[in-house]
Amino acid sequence: MKFFTPKMGAAIALAAVVSLGLSACSSSAKTDTAASSTEFPTANGGEVNLYNWTNYIDPEQLKAFTAETGIKVNLDTFDSNETLLAKLQAGATGYDVIVPSDYMVAQMVTLGLLENVGVASFPNGKNIDPNFMDVYWDKGRQYSAPYMYGTTGIAVNTTNAAANKITSWKDFFAADSATSVDVLKDQTEVVSAALRATGVAAADLCTVDKSKYAAAQKLLEGFKPKVIDSDGGIERMVKESSMVRMAWNGSVHRMSTDNPKIKYVFPSEGLNFWADNLAIAKGAPNLDNAKIFINWMLNPKQGAVATNFTGYANAVLGSGDLLDPAIKADPAINASPENAKLATPTPNCSTEARDLYTEVFTSWTSSQ
Repeated sequence: MKFFTPKMGAAIALAAVVSLGLSACSSSAKTDTAASSTEFPTANGGEVNLYNWTNYIDPEQLKAFTAETGIKVNLDTFDSNETLLAKLQAGATGYDVIVPSDYMVAQMVTLGLLENVGVASFPNGKNIDPNFMDVYWDKGRQYSAPYMYGTTGIAVNTTNAAANKITSWKDFFAADSATSVDVLKDQTEVVSAALRATGVAAADLCTVDKSKYAAAQKLLEGFKPKVIDSDGGIERMVKESSMVRMAWNGSVHRMSTDNPKIKYVFPSEGLNFWADNLAIAKGAPNLDNAKIFINWMLNPKQGAVATNFTGYANAVLGSGDLLDPAIKADPAINASPENAKLATPTPNCSTEARDLYTEVFTSWTSSQ
């Protein structure tokens, strides 16, 4: 089965892989990390500069990489795909490994911002689950390796009566300030959710019909969340300074571990399924070390370490047996068939549609 090819129905694809599945993560695979080709670089000290989402990799895992390879990891963080793209387009240099989501990989390939390093041919490329190999954003995995994947829904504190009644994006955007609403600072997530809430179908989330964006903008005009920030949401929900949040499913797993009153809601209008990736920025100063880092992360042990820390599923074969049982049992991650059907790929829109997303999001944030 191919994963998210244009001819495949999204519901079929998601039913197969949205849940931790443990078909993808528990398959057997060789774990030998020895280079299969003399052309693949060997560790020889130095450093690698990682530009990642905030709180999205275990610091102990980075220390382990340095201990095993002698390569120091310098970590910098961003809060959205758009921030990552803007940084690179503004001419930022020095980054080696970056972590763009699916649709952003596709954009960056088109813009010439990624190195074609033939990831599938890496020694541990054999550990990439076949469902995540021939993906629309990087057919055959030339530019990127899978990192984590998940969905974007709603976290609610079940002890708050108003929050606990939320079952849809329409409910979420109607929540008043007394509910202490917390939202991602992410134009793709916010605008697509608003479009869904105003009746736009998942298949039409890249529409260029301005009237549909006008309806989404009107909905957002009355939406006054307490917090607009992609960072710090776990801490705010755990401490209950926020009672409801637009949130990624893995972050809700981490929230609920510390505060069992928090649950994950799959909005009735549907939600975005995303897949984050490890890629190498064009002109990376430490190209060989970047390859070594990505190859190391494709080891089943490291895939499991990443999942156990972040709370998200991975696409590394052989990692399933090493996962925390609590992750396998979490319905936010290992979704029921009914909830899996609600998830569809994060929209990979045309430039015209992306501009409309930006217009709506900028207008909304500037009015807060």
